[in-house]
Amino acid sequence: MRPLAELLAPSFQTVSLDWPGFGASDRPRIDYEAQLYHQFLKDFVESIFNSPVAVVAAGHAAGYAMQLAQSSPNVWSKIVLAAPTWRGPLPTMSKQQSGWHGIVRELVRSPLLGQFLYKLNTAPSFLSLMYRRHVYVDAAKVTPDFIQSKWQVTQKPGARYGSAAFVTGGLDPAKVRSEFTDNFQQLAVPVMVVIAENAPPKSKAEMEALTELPGVESRVIPGSLGMHEENAEALANAVKSFI
Repeated sequence: MRPLAELLAPSFQTVSLDWPGFGASDRPRIDYEAQLYHQFLKDFVESIFNSPVAVVAAGHAAGYAMQLAQSSPNVWSKIVLAAPTWRGPLPTMSKQQSGWHGIVRELVRSPLLGQFLYKLNTAPSFLSLMYRRHVYVDAAKVTPDFIQSKWQVTQKPGARYGSAAFVTGGLDPAKVRSEFTDNFQQLAVPVMVVIAENAPPKSKAEMEALTELPGVESRVIPGSLGMHEENAEALANAVKSFI
């Protein structure tokens, strides 16, 4: 989110956070689940701000932000959802939550086999493939130096715990679409959904479904699931005009 924050900083005070188990945060061996992130976001916002603020939430953060909007109506002043998602990679592939997703999660959390599986799935060559297929549109930006910086983040102690939870659906803010869209009902604040023009078909269909909800504005900008990083300038322009 740093490129976006830097573009917004001349006009707004910007505050960003690292989710537990990701970024520069510690990665203890705990059960990473959606409720942890819902509570973390609530505690963070209530401890930092004393008046409603605008929020820009990308990916799964959209679900956490929307749930907080329902449980604490006076938290947000405006909501921007950038390429919002509510279903992790494995549930998206199989079209639903499944018991074997939890088995995979526990395998990756295990001491030896888990470390081996995680190493395979975070090899620079695999990261490059995933970025080119799902995250970035311009393959020229997925340089060896770029992948090296991303790889270093994945190799921090305990990194596999949160990652395994995300991939297997453990961090999904909803189990079915209706559970996600229910958070958009009777909102007291404006919401804008920014659709990634080049997102994977299944993810893009979920984004477009949100635009059919009453009171939801929408924009379409180039990019895929990582558009807030790859195409931060276009997203910043959309945010500025909305806020």
